[in-house]
Amino acid sequence: MLLKELSEARGVSGNESAVRELLLKNLDGVIDEHRVDALGNLICLKRAKLPAATGAPRTVMVAAHMDEVGFIISGYNSDGTLKYERVGGIDKRMLLSKPVLVGEKAVPGVIGFRPIHLIGRAGTEKVADISQTAIDIGASGKEAAAKLVQPGDYVTFRTSFEVLSEDGLRAAKGKALDDRVGCAELVEVLKGDYAFDLYGVFTTQEEVGLRGARVAGYRVNPDVAIALEGTVCDDLPKERDRDVSPVTELGKGPAITFRDGSVICDRRLVKLLADTAEAEGIPYQYKRGAVGGTDAGAMHLVREGVPSVVLSVPCRYIHAPVSVLSLNDFENAIKLLRAALTKLEGGLDA
Repeated sequence: MLLKELSEARGVSGNESAVRELLLKNLDGVIDEHRVDALGNLICLKRAKLPAATGAPRTVMVAAHMDEVGFIISGYNSDGTLKYERVGGIDKRMLLSKPVLVGEKAVPGVIGFRPIHLIGRAGTEKVADISQTAIDIGASGKEAAAKLVQPGDYVTFRTSFEVLSEDGLRAAKGKALDDRVGCAELVEVLKGDYAFDLYGVFTTQEEVGLRGARVAGYRVNPDVAIALEGTVCDDLPKERDRDVSPVTELGKGPAITFRDGSVICDRRLVKLLADTAEAEGIPYQYKRGAVGGTDAGAMHLVREGVPSVVLSVPCRYIHAPVSVLSLNDFENAIKLLRAALTKLEGGLDA
């Protein structure tokens, strides 16, 4: 299963090469050409195979980011444990005692902190200071650690992908579902034929400022751009005295964004996705709340501006060691995007 392989691949922002190679292997014979730019973006082209309608876009860019949140080694402690810094927006409440893999050799380790017996009651009532944590790889001292790990080595969570349920939600858990789920969708969408040049762009460094999308978008200069994401899902029980709608809900279909923290989506594209879902009988939902940012935030500002929209798969616990999604939502996102791209061949309504 490609989604499993992508989830378990290691690719913190700035170190996406393993993910890129996996994608290229799965795109062999599917795309017409590809290139890797200076920032590591994988830019794939599927040339138009069908006749175009008058007024239809000639170039469409669909993007999904390859990178995941993680860590980078910044030095050693005298006892052989490792100093580290976060890469991307990781919730530090989630870090204690989590297993990790360090560097190209995937050295196993654990994010260590003093046990509950030694921190007192006050210490248990506040978020741990991550400057007092370290990554423990079992080294006997600084010199031993230096033989295994170097400053600048990347660190990923050590999490396996697993299908939790084969019925109902068909839930699955894994790391980096934001945004390896979008990468898996894009591979499937590139297998279709369209009446415009389709650029499938697997971007880098989204989690540290939408950097890859800005560079790739400038090069492609599309008529229309679509970002694929794994987005916030907060459908767990809330305080009884608050009637707060969740941002998205698992199993309710892919989420269409009309606004987030980085972009106000093109109303015509929002309508295109919603109308297509209705016509095809595909369940969908709107992303509620202007939380987060996506590659669309960079793509819509390229050159003279690009009409852009975001389609996401809801994922519980994103930016954490493990996330959960519904395979139904994932498969419906692929169906919706394929159908919407076909409808887009007729042009955008004013």
